[in-house]
Amino acid sequence: MTRPSGPVAVLGLGTMGTGLATRLLDQGMAVRVWNRTPERTEPLARAGAIAVAHPADAVEGTSAAICTVADGEALRTVLHGPRGILAGGAYPGHLVCAGTVAPEEIVRLAENTHSVLDVGMLGNREHARTGELRLFVGGDEPVFTLGRPLLELLGKEVVHLGELGSGMRMKLILNLLMGIEVQALAEAVELAGATKLDRKLVLSTIAGSGFASPVMAFKSKRLAAGRFDKPDFRLRLMAKDLQLAADQAAAGGLRLPLAAAAAETHGRATELGHGDEDCVAVTHALTPTPGTQT
Repeated sequence: MTRPSGPVAVLGLGTMGTGLATRLLDQGMAVRVWNRTPERTEPLARAGAIAVAHPADAVEGTSAAICTVADGEALRTVLHGPRGILAGGAYPGHLVCAGTVAPEEIVRLAENTHSVLDVGMLGNREHARTGELRLFVGGDEPVFTLGRPLLELLGKEVVHLGELGSGMRMKLILNLLMGIEVQALAEAVELAGATKLDRKLVLSTIAGSGFASPVMAFKSKRLAAGRFDKPDFRLRLMAKDLQLAADQAAAGGLRLPLAAAAAETHGRATELGHGDEDCVAVTHALTPTPGTQT
């Protein structure tokens, strides 16, 4: 496998960004890291990464920059804000946008930037650390070909979908399915409790049945334990992605009732203060409020 020609910057050190940076370090790559809250860079700096104070500093001398920030506003700041990647002019390396934002926003933010790819990542923090992600990529074919060696260090499967924005479209579809499945699981458990069935028994039955997806089987353990801390995927990020999917449907003239319902429920659970918990905390939006008849 041909390796990337120079150091790689990772900007945004949430669950997935930290995993990607760790993977690159484990593969012997020189890595530069930046995060809005600097303390997130400290473990990676101890592992050999160079931590810097600004996005523009992170990409200095690099052949590629991977942005894994949480949303469109954060991506705008990283790219075009003061001391942003593009604040001083074009970035000569490959720009990989791997945080989930609206597809059209990727196109708009990357305007006049030549080597850009958007990547929908399928997997969790452990997959990111071990190079077991599945990566779905949008961007021009020549740019994809040049950027593929880096992506193959990070994922076991790398699929080019087409034009810029395609990676985000695939990611929103996948997260739509995940959000609906997790909400369906939570609703089933709430119904079990309301009808005097043992929740843990119901969860183990669902997890072992042909009705459960791998996501449901995995998340059923969190629901059974009532454990929402140390999230695999934060509820507020799921709420954001579901709303993006609902917006995409509306823009296309589609009526997707499940997408709209899931976006509304996840949004409500976020408003209740559970946004930084695991996405199974959507169950809190289903719990009857005091005085409500069940």
